[in-house]
Amino acid sequence: METAVREHAALGEGPTWDPAAGRLIWVDILGSRVHTYAPGTGRRTVMATEQHVGAAKPTADGGLIVNLRDGVGSYGPDGRFRWLLHDPVPGRRGNDAAVAPDGSLWAGTMRYDEAPGGGHLVRIDPVTAAATVLFPSVAVSNGIGWCPLSPRVYYVDSPTRRIDVCDTEGELPSDRRLFVEIEPGAGFPDGLTVDAEGCVWVALWDGGQIRRYTPEGRLDRTVHLPVPRPTACAFGGPDLRDLYITTARTGQDRPHPQAGSLLVLPDAGQGLPSPSYGA
Repeated sequence: METAVREHAALGEGPTWDPAAGRLIWVDILGSRVHTYAPGTGRRTVMATEQHVGAAKPTADGGLIVNLRDGVGSYGPDGRFRWLLHDPVPGRRGNDAAVAPDGSLWAGTMRYDEAPGGGHLVRIDPVTAAATVLFPSVAVSNGIGWCPLSPRVYYVDSPTRRIDVCDTEGELPSDRRLFVEIEPGAGFPDGLTVDAEGCVWVALWDGGQIRRYTPEGRLDRTVHLPVPRPTACAFGGPDLRDLYITTARTGQDRPHPQAGSLLVLPDAGQGLPSPSYGA
């Protein structure tokens, strides 16, 4: 395990490899920052947003789509911002998001107090930007990832301790059911990614671990981390073999020195290319 970027992010989240730019994109939700890191050159950038930012993903035109406190918006290649879905709800903010194989964005929300039913998951169409509610009542909408071996998607509502799986014969998910339940005391499932073998890698908040589950739901690898609050993971690098892990400092009286940094596990496995929004 190595430190890719030493940082003091309050709530680092949402790592995504941007192949067009050869960089990793990630956010500090509570710091209202979008970070980028190019491992080939070491170049870093930091962009401030006017609201808490739950996720930032590349767009097909070279910009960014962001899941903000009051909805989903985009920054064009020229840096200009526009809302795609402006849906402010007092006490609620955007959280994790992911781009589907069809180029749509699946974006989740949660209440700051994490009240059950206070969040939801929506799909933003890649052409029209029309919003469709997929799951109307969740607590903390988190990890989302698509299986390369069959038409299904994995989804996390963190307080349930479950990773669920849904069929995706078309644009919308169906038949949501249990894939894996995390045992009490092991932490809460947070962000996830799916590798080229169809295995699910999930970060365990308050568990200090990344776990890899086979498509059958069998635990076959545990990566112990130096920090208690990993938030998400994604494969990156030119060959998509390095596993990048975001971490958090928030809520800890004496956080570990690496908490809030971007970690990397070199040559962890084989990742999948991430589509861009609108592709």
